[in-house]
Amino acid sequence: MLFARQAARIKWSLGPTEGLLDVLGHPERHFPTIHIGGTNGKGSTCAFVANELRAQGWRVGLYTSPHLISACERITVDGVPIGEDAFAEWTTQLKLHIERLDASFFEATTAIAFADLAARDVDIAVIEVGLGGRLDATNVLTPLVSAVTKIALEHVDYLGSDLKGIAREKAGIAKPKVPFITGEADPQIRAELVKEAKRRGAEPIITVDTTLRPRKDTHLGLRGRHQLANALVAHAILNALPAPFGPVGKNLPTSFAHAYIPGRFEVRGKWIFDVAHNPDGMRVVAQALAESGRTIRRPLHALVGIRNDKDWRAMLASLRPLLDRLTLTVPPSIPLMQRWSIEDMGPDVAFEPDFERALHDIQDGAATVLVTGSFHTVGDAMARLPGFAPVG
Repeated sequence: MLFARQAARIKWSLGPTEGLLDVLGHPERHFPTIHIGGTNGKGSTCAFVANELRAQGWRVGLYTSPHLISACERITVDGVPIGEDAFAEWTTQLKLHIERLDASFFEATTAIAFADLAARDVDIAVIEVGLGGRLDATNVLTPLVSAVTKIALEHVDYLGSDLKGIAREKAGIAKPKVPFITGEADPQIRAELVKEAKRRGAEPIITVDTTLRPRKDTHLGLRGRHQLANALVAHAILNALPAPFGPVGKNLPTSFAHAYIPGRFEVRGKWIFDVAHNPDGMRVVAQALAESGRTIRRPLHALVGIRNDKDWRAMLASLRPLLDRLTLTVPPSIPLMQRWSIEDMGPDVAFEPDFERALHDIQDGAATVLVTGSFHTVGDAMARLPGFAPVG
């Protein structure tokens, strides 16, 4: 029943989520939270923050989206996902109210997440914004700290194509008297985020210089130079937390070396998985590949599946020069995937709509295989490769 609601069009209202939480007795008020939004980097930033809080000895809840294989991945406590039986029980309990309120899949899952985190008695929870900010289902919270990582074009059907407008929407998670942090590097977009956060009464407002070079002794558990920017935002969040959770001092916590989140330039044997799903994310993947240099064994093949609402031409333009072979495909877990038209794209590009066959064929002659383009592409590949389900 719940999964059938994934195709429902997004409705811009907090009403359904608030209605479900009211039925549940407002579990989101039973534990302190950290609220993290942005276009790219928010999942990685959540991972850094959660890992440090766990290293301090706290019982830490984490709510992220979307998932790779199972919706249970979205809701974890100290790295342990909600059980399938528990997820089903919460769904059954809320079924009539989900239908009465016409709640979407994400709205219902958000309510279930807060109920589960409260039931599992977390000390603190790190909550990732789903889409946008101001009217995202997670924005029913009053957190200890709010943060926006960076802004780029995505979900233009819902958020529009104006970066300043998107920034205002994402800064809508700012709350009165609550610290607001951003790692946005573009001065004009950063100014828009700060302006909106001030309008909403956030204080203090902290802008993070994410262009800093890493110290020689900096070790991060997540690969790629771009992860330093996420780590710096996470560090600022931790330093903005009140006691007993923060601050953590001037240096990046050593726990950042052990942070993990599946599908973020994740190297597993000859495979690389990355959930990049917009041009900005794919540029980061291309940068990480280029920086890896000789550590990436050749030939390098890529299997790519991209949703049809994305700027796939810009995504492929970043990636193609670094590859020896590129196969475009359609992962089976989502019907709204790009149906490729690859005329004039060159002999090194193939289109194989059968995902199983594409996954098999892309390995032929490859020393390294990159799987990217969407969460669905990575999740469907991991589900079909023995022993490759996301590790906790």
